Amino acid sequence: MDIRRQGLIVWLHSLKQAKMLRKFGNVHYVSKRLKYVVVYCNMEEAESIMAKIRSYSFVKQVDLSYKPFLKMEFESKLDKAKEYDYKAGI
Repeated sequence: MDIRRQGLIVWLHSLKQAKMLRKFGNVHYVSKRLKYVVVYCNMEEAESIMAKIRSYSFVKQVDLSYKPFLKMEFESKLDKAKEYDYKAGI
């Protein structure tokens, strides 16, 4: 039961209607200074939700988050000698 989630970044003209976006998914973050909202929804429904959100007049732009498409497993790890070498930055 692993539900894939997709983040949508919604750029707004005004934050008055930010509360209205709760019906499309989970509102994760609202930036007052930059006037954007991060909404998480199911990945299968992301395209249809984007089309619905774009139809509102208070929305400037809707972007997809790239986080599900990034590789989060990293190749190498620092060896123990360099990890605890505190004089390296001096």
